Amino acid sequence: MQNLLNDLMLLLEQDNRLVAEGKLLKNKVVELALALDPGLIKQLLKHDAIRKHFFVEVESVLVFDKIKFQRFVSNKQFLPDSYTAFKNKIGLTANGEYLTESKEVVLAWPYKDCVLEGGQDKEDARRNEVFWNETLAPDQIDRLLSPKALTGFKRYDKTGEQSVAELSLNDNLIIKGNNLLALHTLRKVYAGKVKLIYIDPPYNTDSDSFEYNDSFSMSTWLTFMRNRLSVAKELLADEGAIFVQISDVRVGHLKLLLDEIFRAENFINQITVRTKSPSGFKTVNLGVFETAEYILAYGKSKKKWKYNAQHVQSDWDENYKYEVVNRDDNPDNWVVRNIEDIVLEKHKFQDKNTAVKELGAVALNSLKASYAIENRNRVFRFTEINDDASKETVELRELSKSSLGRVFQVKRDGSSDRYALDGKEVYFYSNKVKDLDGVLVPTMLLTNIWNDIAYEGIANEGGVKLKKGKKPEKLVRRIIEMSTRKNDLVMDFHLGSGTTCAVAHKMGRRYIGIEQLDYGDNDSVKRLVNVINGDSSGVSKILKWQAGGSFVYCELTQVNQLFIEQIQVAKSSDDLQAIWQAMQERAFLSYKLDPKAFDTSKSEFSSLAFADQQRFLVEVLDKNLLYVPYSEIDDASYAVSEEDKKLNRQFFNL
Repeated sequence: MQNLLNDLMLLLEQDNRLVAEGKLLKNKVVELALALDPGLIKQLLKHDAIRKHFFVEVESVLVFDKIKFQRFVSNKQFLPDSYTAFKNKIGLTANGEYLTESKEVVLAWPYKDCVLEGGQDKEDARRNEVFWNETLAPDQIDRLLSPKALTGFKRYDKTGEQSVAELSLNDNLIIKGNNLLALHTLRKVYAGKVKLIYIDPPYNTDSDSFEYNDSFSMSTWLTFMRNRLSVAKELLADEGAIFVQISDVRVGHLKLLLDEIFRAENFINQITVRTKSPSGFKTVNLGVFETAEYILAYGKSKKKWKYNAQHVQSDWDENYKYEVVNRDDNPDNWVVRNIEDIVLEKHKFQDKNTAVKELGAVALNSLKASYAIENRNRVFRFTEINDDASKETVELRELSKSSLGRVFQVKRDGSSDRYALDGKEVYFYSNKVKDLDGVLVPTMLLTNIWNDIAYEGIANEGGVKLKKGKKPEKLVRRIIEMSTRKNDLVMDFHLGSGTTCAVAHKMGRRYIGIEQLDYGDNDSVKRLVNVINGDSSGVSKILKWQAGGSFVYCELTQVNQLFIEQIQVAKSSDDLQAIWQAMQERAFLSYKLDPKAFDTSKSEFSSLAFADQQRFLVEVLDKNLLYVPYSEIDDASYAVSEEDKKLNRQFFNL
């Protein structure tokens, strides 16, 4: 049993009201807890760990969480370790009940109230998941999620790889290791500092080319996501936002999960992104062909989140067919002509029929569109002025109706003047034409349908490849532009090939990237080195990117994780036996295993398939000690170097 369970039982046994015939009266304990009995609460406050677990501090006042306490003591035999209140149902709940009439609903699933012990690698895909319950296994969870020591510090800049003398909050940071543990490690330093989080997590589809365990059962995947999103929220600044990309297989589940963690009132948008074209596919799909993915956007506080308005190119609008040929004159003297007549005269066509016959209708429209852009300050369209417009605009409409053929003007401080003719507003094309990436084009405000960013042709962006998992730099650029400004901090904890950090680097944002898996020559470090040296792919040309900048690379300091990696690359049973000998000398083994009773040479072990032998050795390792806790860097058994100790202390005191 956990320390907390033992300590609580010993503490409660000191109260004669709660004991009969040598046994605790759990019903009496619950009764007194729900009644906020002063004697019971006074007893609980005596114990530091119990006080920490069952009381929350609100403005320097400790408040007893009686519901959490009730759940703890009411469960049969306190149900240690993997107990969960949700045994076998997945569905919508509110206030603990399924499908009530409450306005707030949350997704419930087995092991929801747990922390998933595993990570994202192939070995985790084969092992039986281990869950630690948040209420019943706080000791294990506290140790699992405690900040971890960092090692392998390197700084990369234009001169190459450098040693790290000191660290700063201004450093761009890439961390290798389990992303859940890395997030909790970063929390002490970066809580409330991240302006934008964009992630492209495992989709739970069994089809990603990522080496993620992307075939989690739904319950495991939801727990995996909940664990990470919960700590990610703590890292966000109050005005920050998170954007999560997902396929339609799990978008509904993820939406409810995000509603619960970030609150439904902080939902910003569900964006539909066209990721492929149905052309060229011959396979008959069961239903309409899937061409889209989705991005769910939430603010930590939607009211504080500031959207930087985005525009996209639109088609030529033929309603912009008029021109004020003498706009610099007084509006009373304006002369209005049809731009089609002007274009025909300019190109010496006798009439429209002649132009269409010689050029074609499409080419003629193209000429008018080009002319309208060139003369955007004079070209206009009429727009209706509705009754719900501003008072001054409605008055302008009525005034222009009273004197047909005359242009009326309203001057406005800080905004462009407004004009009306014959009861309609004169709306100039200059309001629609904008410079997008160095080209003047007609635009419209960005909607939640994004079909203008090509996924085709991005395979070599950044000089790295990642089939089916890579995102276009233009997509990430748009998300960063929407939510951040120069020097803001951007984070991606499913970094993959490094697109998010590469784009953030080119855009002058600070960034933190976390990745557990090793992509060899296609990893994020190589990509960012390419960026520093002047990578010309992706959005480089649009942003006029040259070269420069730097980032710091480091890793979570491995203990048992080192043995897991050795087990994964082993080639034979003999290799595994050698690893087992080293594990007995240097690894931290699960308390469930008696090393004396275990012998890899026994026939029972030898009879296992090689993959099962690997899995067995992984299982006997204590997963709470995959990495070195920062609090224990001075423990000689971990052999942390003096240089790493110095940098760790510096990092955690930033």
